[in-house]
Amino acid sequence: MLRTVGGLLDTLFDFEDPGLAGAWEAVGDPVMGGISTGRLLPIPGGHARFTGMVSLDRGGGFASIRSAPGLFDLSAHEGLLLEIRGDGRVYKLSLRTDPWFDAVAYQIRFATRAGDWEAVRLPLAGFRATWRGRPVPGAPPLEPSRVSSFGLLLGDGQAGPFQLEIASIRAYRSGR
Repeated sequence: MLRTVGGLLDTLFDFEDPGLAGAWEAVGDPVMGGISTGRLLPIPGGHARFTGMVSLDRGGGFASIRSAPGLFDLSAHEGLLLEIRGDGRVYKLSLRTDPWFDAVAYQIRFATRAGDWEAVRLPLAGFRATWRGRPVPGAPPLEPSRVSSFGLLLGDGQAGPFQLEIASIRAYRSGR
């Protein structure tokens, strides 16, 4: 597992604390009639696992989790660094700037390598406004100083089980 250290990284979520996984809630396609499942579980060894089953039945096709609301001022940062071990699927990281359940989300896609721990850098400038998974033309760009929650989502059009292990989510500054 990776353990990145350095003065230009600020830890936002470190899943060495097993209680942190319980603060993330599942928000999946059952809200629209689907039957996909997803949850974040603490795993011995200092990380968490986003796991579940995506079903394309009944108009579904995605699973997601969301952090508890807070205020994360990322204005001094260039992007986010995820320390993950994936299953080869493509996921999305979501940031919200409004606390409402069905507000616009800013998302970025990232691919994973099956079975390998990796550090994935996601520049804040790459996040795009979406609503219910669709682009929002004309939406303002992400305001890094107003991030209120984080989310992980799988909705790649493929049915089946998934798992994404997460050691940490950190914000990185320029020069790193």
